[in-house]
Amino acid sequence: MAPMLISGCSHFNDGRQAKTTFAEANDLFHQGSYPASLEKYSGIIDKYPAMADRALFEMGIIYAHPKNDQKDYRKSLECFQKLIKDYPESVYRQNSEMMMFNIRNVALKDQTIAAQQMQIETLQHEVQGKENVIVGKENVIVGKENVIVGKENVIVGKENVIVGKENEIVTLQKKIEALEKRFFAYAIQKGSVDRILIEKNARRLMLISQGEVLKSYNIALGGNPIGPKERQGDNKTPEGTYVIDGRNKDSRFHLSLHISYPNERDKNRAKELGVSPGGDIMIHGIKNGFSWVGDAHTAVDWTKGCIAVTDEEIEEISKLAPNGTIVEIRP
Repeated sequence: MAPMLISGCSHFNDGRQAKTTFAEANDLFHQGSYPASLEKYSGIIDKYPAMADRALFEMGIIYAHPKNDQKDYRKSLECFQKLIKDYPESVYRQNSEMMMFNIRNVALKDQTIAAQQMQIETLQHEVQGKENVIVGKENVIVGKENVIVGKENVIVGKENVIVGKENEIVTLQKKIEALEKRFFAYAIQKGSVDRILIEKNARRLMLISQGEVLKSYNIALGGNPIGPKERQGDNKTPEGTYVIDGRNKDSRFHLSLHISYPNERDKNRAKELGVSPGGDIMIHGIKNGFSWVGDAHTAVDWTKGCIAVTDEEIEEISKLAPNGTIVEIRP
């Protein structure tokens, strides 16, 4: 939770006091004192309304935090909804929209898990009831026990065969995974990627060497993904052929590879429209401080026109794709 800059001559003392209060609330959060931290943030909203958007955002994070035993997804969503409604120009607006999407997904998964657990318990009760019936019959029909035992031995024998085959499958899968890792490690060592292919409709990025796909990744695009980028600020991801012409290890999005947009075709189209083509198109990771979102970030197109992968994935891509690597972006 990155702190906002507090400035302004007429509110210098208020800004300094608010910064101290934010620090105290954040310390309580890191100590695991979530109710006390939430109470401190509520006080900030009442006392420093100009900074309420930041307090609402951080409260939403705490209410949904995995380590908070008293987590409340509903209250978390209310915090983000109030921020978006009351502070439409807030720097926390886009992140709040992303958090709301992820929290709804988590809540839905929790409901699904709870329903599955109830089904399991019901089945367990049914099985227990049937076992009780079987035990009763076994006590009455003693003479048939030997037959049952014989059949059980046959079943156990078949189960052992199944277990053996399952072990063979697991062993084979491990061998395949080991070969894939060795192959990918060799590719990293040789730096053998000669092209990156991005398919926007499929939300997929592929590393290609001599016509063979080494690895593919799920991606997120610009918030307005359909069609090629035409102008600055249209939130579209470009379409065309480019190259990687630089990289930034100190990126706000973990690590980023710069793409040579705009090319001549992009410039001519923008000139005909009388607009600026824009720039700063990257392949990058997740925004610093949100790496814990992981693969879930691909559930929504959230960039300004860039191509986003996870932090671990951008590190792999960076090792395999040197400057000069061709980047083809298709619709």
